[in-house]
Amino acid sequence: MSKVADFTEGKILSPLLKFIFPILIALFLQTMYGAVDLMIVGRFGVAADVSAVSTGSQVLHVITVIITGLAMGITILIGQKLGEGKRKEAGNVVGSGISIFVVLAVIITIVLVTLASSVASFMNTPSEAFGGTVNYIRICSAGTVFIISYNVIGSVFRGLGDAKTPLMTVAIACVSNIIGDLILVGVFKMAATGAALATVLAQAISVILSLIIIVKQGLPFEFSIQSIKFHKELTLSIIKFGSPIALQDFLVQISFLIIVMIGNTLGVIPSAGMGVAQKLVGFVMLVPSSFSQAVSAFVAQNYGAKKYDRAKKALLYAIGSSLCCGLCMFYLAFFHGDLFSGIFTKDHEVMLASWDYLKSYGIDCLFTAFLFCMLGFFNGCGKTTIVMIQGITGSILIRIPVAYLMSKIEPVSLFRLGLATPTSTFVQIIICSAYFFYLSKTLFNKVEQNNDAKQEVASEKI
Repeated sequence: MSKVADFTEGKILSPLLKFIFPILIALFLQTMYGAVDLMIVGRFGVAADVSAVSTGSQVLHVITVIITGLAMGITILIGQKLGEGKRKEAGNVVGSGISIFVVLAVIITIVLVTLASSVASFMNTPSEAFGGTVNYIRICSAGTVFIISYNVIGSVFRGLGDAKTPLMTVAIACVSNIIGDLILVGVFKMAATGAALATVLAQAISVILSLIIIVKQGLPFEFSIQSIKFHKELTLSIIKFGSPIALQDFLVQISFLIIVMIGNTLGVIPSAGMGVAQKLVGFVMLVPSSFSQAVSAFVAQNYGAKKYDRAKKALLYAIGSSLCCGLCMFYLAFFHGDLFSGIFTKDHEVMLASWDYLKSYGIDCLFTAFLFCMLGFFNGCGKTTIVMIQGITGSILIRIPVAYLMSKIEPVSLFRLGLATPTSTFVQIIICSAYFFYLSKTLFNKVEQNNDAKQEVASEKI
């Protein structure tokens, strides 16, 4: 039977870092799905093929982050139920989550398969890459059920404090994707179509393997087929916690899509360069993303156990550790981005365009060390509305307008275009910091005062 990691007792930093590491590796391998597609297509194809995969995968990434955001509702609720000692309800949380995502899978599949051409047109896809982009979107959309299943299963494991099982399954799936790409793209020259097929097969393998592990190990709470239904209160709680995260993630990705659309109007070389850079950004942002997920699960258990001071200490430890990593990522992205871009493309002009755009994300690494940890903290506390508010503010009111203004400065620079991202992140940090201090002065402070009062009364009785 699977074990539950108890984050409510003992040391904070070392358990947190041990929990983060497998999440980081799993995210790295998951990011390799799209990166391997682009890498192999870049080696065996032309700029149009790279543009097709980069544009198509960017669209599918939007869907993935929405699913991941909504699945965070499951992680948060399971963590809180375990922190409260209500393990029986945890099984019904999983059942409600499955019910929600079955409906979601059907809707997403039908919509994207049907509207693939319209989506490619909306993205201002270069004419040379249009057909490949449509094929990539349709094939990956047909495999949406596997993408959703993987994220739901992963959210359950993270809620249990288990980051190792998802790591093992995604590692096998990543290897499968690499093999599939080499065969379909490298040998059979199927370009974007082959890359999409390899990605879907890899996700399917990951899901099947995860289910086999669950059947063999079991779960540390009651769960059966009868659990799979819409439990009203739990379903509403999952939606309450997850939908603001999903909405803000969606709007964040929409803002990035608009920036990609601006880049696509500049021609196939800037389009391909931004596509390569976006894949590298996926790796650059792995560290803050892993800290965010780990902090969410860690804080959720302590929030459920009403150990708010311990939750705040976890946030501070996480920010310090993430910032050390952020400094390293800034140096690599800003000063050596050409070397990393060269991994994904043999075209010198595409490589230079990618490096120019990547420099701006090097700066963002310093800011996301703060922002992502704070977002993880608020998610764990169930304060997902503020996560949505800061996301909307950063994406709609800051990132898009700044990107548009930068695109009007001649000559157009991908570096200046990319500066819209760190600018929005800085504003989001200010919003999150203000809300954190508000919580510290209100909710957390009142609870701590009540606990002190109860302890005084207990002492007097003794």
